[in-house]
Amino acid sequence: MGRIISLLLLLTLSLGCSQEKVFQPIIGASLSNQTFVAKVIRIIDGDTMEVLYENKPVKIRLAHIDCPEKRGKQPFGSNAKLALSDLCFGQMVTVQGENYDRYKRLIAVIINNKKQIVNQEMVKQGMAWHFTRYSTAVIYDELEAEARQNKVGLWQEPNPTPPWNWRKNNKL
Repeated sequence: MGRIISLLLLLTLSLGCSQEKVFQPIIGASLSNQTFVAKVIRIIDGDTMEVLYENKPVKIRLAHIDCPEKRGKQPFGSNAKLALSDLCFGQMVTVQGENYDRYKRLIAVIINNKKQIVNQEMVKQGMAWHFTRYSTAVIYDELEAEARQNKVGLWQEPNPTPPWNWRKNNKL
C-alpha cells in the first residue's frame, strides 16, 4: 500500500513538472487573436516592448509598423524608442494580439491609458514607417503620408532610409 501511494505521489509530481514546461507555450499560443490588459515593463526599441501579463513577461512586436533601428545607430532609432516609452512605459495597456513572428514575439496593437492606438501614434509622430510587407491597413498609409507632408520626426531628413533597407545594408 505504501508503494502504491509513493508511486502515485511520484507520478503526480512528475506530471506537475511536465505541465510546468508545457504551460508557457500554451499561454503564449492562447494570446494570438486575444485582447488582454498588461503592464509595459520594458521598451526594447521603437517597435518592440515587453509587458507583464499574469506575472509572466510577454515580448510584443508592434503590428503594422517598422521603426528605425537602434542597433547600428540608424538616425531616429533612439528617438523612436523614447517616443514609444513616452506613449506607454509603465502603463497598463490593452494588447490586441494578432499572431507570433519567427522570433516568438506577439505581434499586437497596443492601446495606452489615453485610449491612443500606440502603433498609429508612432507613425503619426514620424517615428515609424507603415510596414507594408506585413500590413495592408490603409490608416497607416494615410498617417505616414501626413507625417511626410508635415516633415514630422524622421521625415525632417531629406531622404530617410527605411529600416528594412538599413538592416539589409548594415547586415543587422
